[in-house]
Amino acid sequence: MTRPTGPRLSDDAAFPRAADVLVVGAGPAGAAAAAHAAASGASTVLLDAAEFPRDKTCGDGLTPRAVSALRALGMTSYLDGRPRIRGLALHGWGATTQVPWPASRFGPFGSAVARTELDDAIRRFALERGAVMAAGTKAVDVVRDSAGRIESVTVRRGGETGSIRAGQVIVADGVRSTLGKVLGRQWHRDTAYGVAGRSYAGSGLADSEWMGSHLELRDPDGELLPGYGWVFPLGDGTVNVGVGALATAKRPAALQLRPVLEHYAAMVRDEWRLTSPPRDIASALLPMGGAVSQVAGPNWMLIGDAAACVNPLNGEGIDYALETGRMAVELLAESRDHTAAWPALLRAEYGTAFAAARRAAGLLTMPRTVPVLGRPGIRSSALMGVVVRVMGNLLTDDDADLVARAWRSAGLGLRRFESRPPFS
Repeated sequence: MTRPTGPRLSDDAAFPRAADVLVVGAGPAGAAAAAHAAASGASTVLLDAAEFPRDKTCGDGLTPRAVSALRALGMTSYLDGRPRIRGLALHGWGATTQVPWPASRFGPFGSAVARTELDDAIRRFALERGAVMAAGTKAVDVVRDSAGRIESVTVRRGGETGSIRAGQVIVADGVRSTLGKVLGRQWHRDTAYGVAGRSYAGSGLADSEWMGSHLELRDPDGELLPGYGWVFPLGDGTVNVGVGALATAKRPAALQLRPVLEHYAAMVRDEWRLTSPPRDIASALLPMGGAVSQVAGPNWMLIGDAAACVNPLNGEGIDYALETGRMAVELLAESRDHTAAWPALLRAEYGTAFAAARRAAGLLTMPRTVPVLGRPGIRSSALMGVVVRVMGNLLTDDDADLVARAWRSAGLGLRRFESRPPFS
């Protein structure tokens, strides 16, 4: 436990000293949680180490499920005038096919917004709901009582330290989750995780209604990689160009992302009418599919990326971020101790789908699997429809069709044999 010394933030009259709900991390998960908490009447502090707006390594794509979650949050008009994405344009092994988003309760359109803009917009929405922001302030430790409940969170801003007393703490500080580690969070890399790089480029097709997805991803030497490349139109004259690859502890991703990304950008230059080389290149590691343990305690929960709520097949997590922000606040009214209740809720909501996707992602880390599945698959519109449905997080427990039942059955079967199920 860190004992604050020297200048103290608590001497700043404007610094929040206590909250019913303290949310650590102001990305989509944390900002959504803060918006829901403040709207419920709880005094809410939203804390982040960064000053906003700030950049975030991401593909910037919004699936119909993410669009639906934004509307459920209350940001019903935010995407007006933004790209209306009809589906994916899939490429690989000499074939190309356009696959619209399959019909679902989430609606027919996705979108794309740079995270510099999206995250700040959700954060400002939370402040409009009544949350109080503590930007440029990093959570570094906690003080707990004898029962293990967090009494206060120790924070630093510049050279000053302080603490915020909190009745409930929601941890949404991203894939590395600094505060999560303090609380005992562990990331288990024996299941598939992601490595991804993204960039921006000018494009003559920045207003396209299709997201580009290249399933046959190769490095500059022509070696096939277990991943995919993407081009997502942002509607502002630019596109997000990126690459992502899958890895496990046994089969780590031994690749330099920058040359792979630059090679991919050169490959799609003519197709997407790129008017500039890739810029603002950034990369990230992604724990996925609930591959973390210790996600909750008596009065605290990890959500979003911090809880590895990321699709193991494509690295998408904005929809899960927004959903877990809502779910966490709803649980506050139902549970006095979240230690078992929160992981149980996450497993009930995502465990089956994550178990199936984790197994599929693990298979795709084996080099020979990708062409065996991809070469015939991309020539089948039916199979590609299933791929887009899975990659778009569009399968839910409410779906009763054959594909949904088969996916759930596979997930349920795999959960029984996993040595470490999601969120445990």
